[in-house]
Amino acid sequence: MTSKLDQLKQFTTVVADTGDLDAIARMKPVDATTNPSLLLKAAAMPAYSELLKAALGAGKSDLGLACDHFGVAVGGEILKIIPGRISTEVDARLSFDTQATLRRAERLIGLYEEAGIGRERVLIKIASTWEGIRAAEQLEKAGIQCNLTLLFAFAQAQACADAGVFLISPFVGRIYDWYKKAEGRDFVGVEDPGVQSVTRIYNYYKANAYPTVVMGASFRNIGQIEALAGCDRLTISPELLQQLADDQQPLARVLNPGAASEPRQSLAENQFRWAMNEDAMATEKLAEGIRLFARDQEKLEKLLTAQA
Repeated sequence: MTSKLDQLKQFTTVVADTGDLDAIARMKPVDATTNPSLLLKAAAMPAYSELLKAALGAGKSDLGLACDHFGVAVGGEILKIIPGRISTEVDARLSFDTQATLRRAERLIGLYEEAGIGRERVLIKIASTWEGIRAAEQLEKAGIQCNLTLLFAFAQAQACADAGVFLISPFVGRIYDWYKKAEGRDFVGVEDPGVQSVTRIYNYYKANAYPTVVMGASFRNIGQIEALAGCDRLTISPELLQQLADDQQPLARVLNPGAASEPRQSLAENQFRWAMNEDAMATEKLAEGIRLFARDQEKLEKLLTAQA
């Protein structure tokens, strides 16, 4: 019997949610994702010490630029060992500024291209705020494909699909965390609110022929991964990838195109904002996620300052 990881790869593209080069080389994912938290961890790894120094020099006293150089340098190293794409995130502090997000995304792509890496191997990660989605809509039209992250609400998924976003990352584990705390109980398998959220989005996209890729993210256990087997992509931490690699039990495909779903609905800005207002979980987790990424961005900047 092959491992659950190998079985999963037969119907889902597996993405590594890490900046750890050894883990990526060992698990052989197609794509990889990074974020400010993962870049902060990478900055503490000896393998990246020279890249950190080089980024500081390239930034020329501009900490934001230095962080972008470091993110691109880490992405470039990862791309040497995966066949697919790397996702690199725009500064979370720009999440409510469409024009600033556009400028930062264009700078990241420019840095990749200066390093000899084509935009076809990069996804720009942007928080799924209304402003972020509008920035992604313009970037997609300009040939810069995006990964919309911190996605918790169905309304965010609807807006991303209508904007023509290449890929979304609904956060399974953080949805699960919120409901576990709110209701004081655990959830398993298809009862998991995070699993239910991704399943609903997947079915909606497939039923309405949206090309946007659904990539489940932020997993707490392999049961959540198993319940979403068949999703377009799943981005998984090295620890959970190892658990899947060590498990030889059969893995069945759960998600398949063609399941019944609600009809297509396009949301105006007021409808989007009202839907978010009505979803306490999504409102809280989106705000929290942006804050946490912003704090890690600031810590990375302080780490670079200490290197000077």
